[in-house]
Amino acid sequence: MKVNLQAVNFRAKQELVEFIEEKLNKLDQFSDQIVGAEVYLKLDNNHNKENKVVEIRLQVPGDDIVVEKNGSSFEEATNLAVDTLKRQIIKKKEKTANK
Repeated sequence: MKVNLQAVNFRAKQELVEFIEEKLNKLDQFSDQIVGAEVYLKLDNNHNKENKVVEIRLQVPGDDIVVEKNGSSFEEATNLAVDTLKRQIIKKKEKTANK
């Protein structure tokens, strides 16, 4: 899977990029239809501790799956987003299997 990662207004460390790519590549076991992923890392301007935002757009034939999650770290937000993507992929697969 091709992963395109963009950090908005800051430079992401290589360890973070590798962590995100590793997590996203694990989604291949749930669907072989995934073409690629676009990941946007942002910092919210609020004073919450959970000001790290990860938005992932998973490119699959038909409809893209988009998830946006907040966390106190980018790793935490990525884990939340990947869990949600996993559920949505499984749900989408079950829908197409029932047709």
